Amino acid sequence: MHDWTEEALSELPIRGGFRLRGLEMTRLETFTDAAFAFATTMLVISMSGIPESVGDLVHALKEVPAFLASFATIASFWNAHRRWSRRFGLEDGWSTLISLALVFVMLIYVYPLKMVFGALFFWISGGALPLGNFRFIATELPTLFVVYGIGFFALTGLISLLYVRALRAANQLLLDERERVLTRSDVVSFSVMAATGLASAMAAGFLPVRLGVWAGFAYATLPITMPWIAIRYANRAERAAG
Repeated sequence: MHDWTEEALSELPIRGGFRLRGLEMTRLETFTDAAFAFATTMLVISMSGIPESVGDLVHALKEVPAFLASFATIASFWNAHRRWSRRFGLEDGWSTLISLALVFVMLIYVYPLKMVFGALFFWISGGALPLGNFRFIATELPTLFVVYGIGFFALTGLISLLYVRALRAANQLLLDERERVLTRSDVVSFSVMAATGLASAMAAGFLPVRLGVWAGFAYATLPITMPWIAIRYANRAERAAG
């Protein structure tokens, strides 16, 4: 771990209230970036085959909304890891282990992710948007939500652990009080996201099928909980900075 001094920190750029300690690409970040790029490739492969006619092309284009939502989700996890790397620049044993676990889960998570968004857009479009290569019946939705929920729980939980690791290294990193508050905000945010995924998976797994098919709507709470947490900790960070 880099031995930081206040003099060295004073020369770093500041973004979002953080002094960026990880501006140099580490081998860990390079590997993680490559793995996320491979996950995106797997997402592309999961779409229908290469179009051989205009009809095939039109059919393939109907899969774009589900692909876009899946890509945006993968990109959000990649960006969360990238932001963590830029802020802290950690490459110790625990950080490496957690990051490798994150990559492992992401590569498994790609197909449930595509299936969930495919089912969502198929449902809201009344069947106009296709499911792609995947096939399942309505009664199998709870099982899909269980698999997806466990993956979402694992990914967000692992990112939360990365921020916990940063908090534990706060003294070595010379995090000021504002940076510590913002780091706690990320720990709480990703922990709540993990709890939401676990709650959805448990609801889908233990409720009767007629209720379990609605377990995916647990994620609709995130547009409420995430801004609330962000506002609450932003106020604390302002007080810490003052």
